[in-house]
Amino acid sequence: MLGLKLPTDPRWVNIVEMNIDEILTDHAYCEQKAASTAISLIVSFPEYPELIQEMIALSREEMGHFKMVHDKILARGKTLGEHRKDEYAIALLKFFPKGGSRTTQLVHRLLYAALIEARSCERFRLLSEELKDRELSEFYRALMVSEASHYTMFLKFARKYGNRKEVDAKWDALLEYEATIMKSLGTKENIHG
Repeated sequence: MLGLKLPTDPRWVNIVEMNIDEILTDHAYCEQKAASTAISLIVSFPEYPELIQEMIALSREEMGHFKMVHDKILARGKTLGEHRKDEYAIALLKFFPKGGSRTTQLVHRLLYAALIEARSCERFRLLSEELKDRELSEFYRALMVSEASHYTMFLKFARKYGNRKEVDAKWDALLEYEATIMKSLGTKENIHG
């Protein structure tokens, strides 16, 4: 369903199991960045009312997810750790050329967001199925459903605002590129890397 070309190695869950506090901190910041992305799209592309409405709802939802993860951190007697660079997101951005028309820039940002949500969904599915901690397992199952709807929403908007044939070709190329990135990731206690 997600179209990802390289699935996460299931052994990644072993890394997560040994570093739950680190993964929760990374996850919290991912939710915060997702909310920021939605707000950034509102600021950058105010001429798209349907997109604006969806991004308003998304920013609220993502900050709600941030709170949920933060609450899990607090319940474990911990505090939110320091933010770290997201190697996955940085590498993914290198796929897109700088510049281009406003429409091209919008489509690229939507595809970038769609892929991050798709990979998050895939990782959350893995966590929901493999984590020994049943509470966290159920938590990630609930979030997985949400991430899937975000992925399809971003892809839908990219196809709506861009040329469908070009968008689909770019999406396919992006999926191939992302698979090459994933070959060198999956060895750290973070959501994407």
